[in-house]
Amino acid sequence: MILSDTEIRRRLESWDMEVLSLWDYKVLDQIWPASLDFRLGNSFKIFRKSRQTVIDSRNGVDPDHVETITLQDWDKFVLHPGDFVLWVTLEKIKIPYDLVARCEWRSSIWRLGVIIHSTAGFIDPWFEGTITLEMTNINEVPIALYTGMRIGQFAFETIVWEVENTYDKRKGSKYMNQVLPEESRISNDLY
Repeated sequence: MILSDTEIRRRLESWDMEVLSLWDYKVLDQIWPASLDFRLGNSFKIFRKSRQTVIDSRNGVDPDHVETITLQDWDKFVLHPGDFVLWVTLEKIKIPYDLVARCEWRSSIWRLGVIIHSTAGFIDPWFEGTITLEMTNINEVPIALYTGMRIGQFAFETIVWEVENTYDKRKGSKYMNQVLPEESRISNDLY
């Protein structure tokens, strides 16, 4: 079942679940009827296209082929058609053992042609950290985005039975406690 605004607020106020803004936002003001809005953080990563011919999934992403850019509060960034960036949320989240979270688009952003995640919208129990958004502009015109703007929402769902293999205990928990946007760590997977 999806948590209502009342239950989201109760869990945040009791510290059963944590969503902390890296700025001075009152996270409780971001609660909607069945979700909690999140915002664009100050850092993102772009791939340096001129330095690579291919990304080999077995070798992973060469750090020299990725550039991290950090903007000031409320700075503008223009996402051009077809651009792909890895952007971090302004909120750090900590999911308790009995919940999962889904990272969803806000329809206002989608209607501009910005996809904020393609597949990585699921957050496991006991995950802690910021969320990396895989953002693409599918529109035919550039779109200006601003750090701190509301970009998406978390929906929280209860788990039917107790989880034994939580995210923090898994060998494959490659993104635990991330702060900056993280590129793929697929090379850590067992083939």
